[in-house]
Amino acid sequence: MNALQEIADAFPDAARDVRMNLGSVLAESSLEPRLAHAIALSSALAVKSDALAGALEASGHLDEDARDDARAAAALMAMNNVFYRFRHMVGKPEYAQMPARLRMTRLGKPRMAKVDFELLSLAVSAIHGCEACVRAHEKAVLDGGRSEANVLDAVRIASVVHAAASAEWMARAAPRPENPPTQSPVTR
Repeated sequence: MNALQEIADAFPDAARDVRMNLGSVLAESSLEPRLAHAIALSSALAVKSDALAGALEASGHLDEDARDDARAAAALMAMNNVFYRFRHMVGKPEYAQMPARLRMTRLGKPRMAKVDFELLSLAVSAIHGCEACVRAHEKAVLDGGRSEANVLDAVRIASVVHAAASAEWMARAAPRPENPPTQSPVTR
């Protein structure tokens, strides 16, 4: 049994759909396994799940380039998604006219194919809820030759990893039924 399945098997019954989806989104995808797992890793890093990130890194589907780009996408989008979400939410043209003055050269020089790095960035941006970033990365992905099915699969993977991080947390936080509280007899 692989580490990802072990994590999923520990999910509480309330998250059984997430348990089932975690394996299927990686196996049943329009994306090649390396890219699907890189998207899952960048998503696990975005939601700060050590357990999921570790299991994905150990999955055997990722080479060092894919691992490094997953880390870079998670780090860059943590910055960019806050900045561009602010500009979008405020909606003032003055902010849109000002330069970001944020270093983000890795977007132009990833270790994987540029379109694949855009797909990683799209997934993380969807998790962070940056509409402007999602739109920009989705356009770059389609302009780079990937399909709408690829986009949807990337976001599907991100959504399930996000839910899996919550389910994994619930599994750790839940009281253990094997040690129920004991009631002491009432004395008067």
